[in-house]
Formats: sequence, structure tokens, C-alpha cells
Amino acid sequence: MAKQKRVEISDPRAIRALAHPARQLIIDELYSGRVLTATECAELAGLTPSATSYHLRALERWGLIERAESSEDGRERPWRALGTGLKIASQSEGAGRLATQAMMRGYVDRLIEQFEELPADDPWEELSSLSRSRLWLTHDEATELANEVTALIDKYRKGRSATERPAGTRTVSTLVAIVPTGKPPEQS
Repeated sequence: MAKQKRVEISDPRAIRALAHPARQLIIDELYSGRVLTATECAELAGLTPSATSYHLRALERWGLIERAESSEDGRERPWRALGTGLKIASQSEGAGRLATQAMMRGYVDRLIEQFEELPADDPWEELSSLSRSRLWLTHDEATELANEVTALIDKYRKGRSATERPAGTRTVSTLVAIVPTGKPPEQS
């Protein structure tokens, strides 16, 4: 099956399924281009292969991953992402909102861990940064900003993956958040 560029989920139940920390670890690896068995995913997530199989089937049910081709003897049944990127559509009400917040919290927590795990003597340490800005934008400008940031990240994606990338590359995690704050203007 040809991969879509970006898989978008908006169903609150799918978002809730993705909010589980073990599933987030698995999704991160599969969406980096790796093809992994349940046993390999279990090692990443710190779970048993049977528990991991349950999580993989749940992710498959929500259209996030699929079975890859089996090994020649059929004993290894690997999994792969359905796309090269994943977009979570923001949810503003009820269970969808809570699931989105839980998932976001998991991603932010993992990013903080990555900052903490980066050794001070790492030759790329100087590149690590976190930038926070407060901008006054119209709705149209905020939409344009979101689209331009997504396009910029896609520009650097260059079709590279964990299995297909040039020498000298390394994984670089990004997290871009656009969060409207305060009360919306009257004319929104």
C-alpha cells in the first residue's frame, strides 16, 4: 500500500487510543520509517509481546498502522506506519479534548526527557533549543503561521526515514505548538 504523506486523526476515540504512553513510543518509531515486530515494539515500550500485540491491534483499528509483509517463513509479522507523518486534529469538547490534552502532555514530557538525556559533551548539544513566543495574530495569520511551520518541517523531512537516510544524519525531535490564549475577539 502506498503511504499517505500525513495521516490525520480527529476521532476522539482514536486520539484516546494514541494517548497511551506505550503507543506513543511505538508510533514514534514506526512513523520514523522503521518496520518492527511486536517483540521489537515490546522492547521499546517495556511491555510483554502479548500486551504490545494488543496495543498494535488497537493502533491498526484506528487506521494508524498496518501489517507489513511477513518474513519468508511467516513467523515474523512486522508492523509499519500508514504514512510519513501524523497530525492530530485539535478537539475542543468532552472526551476528545481530554484525550488530546493527555496525548500532548505525553509528547511534551518525552521532549523534556530528551533534553535531559542529551549529554553536555554531545557535539550537537549546541543545537538544542526551545523557543517560546507570544504573538498578536488574526485568525487568518495564525492559520498561515501553522501552515508555514508545517511546510518548513516537511521541507526538512526530505523523504528520509530511519531506514533510508544519508550518512551523517541523526534524529532531531521537533515540537511546535500554536495555542490561542485569552478570550477570542468579538468579531471572530
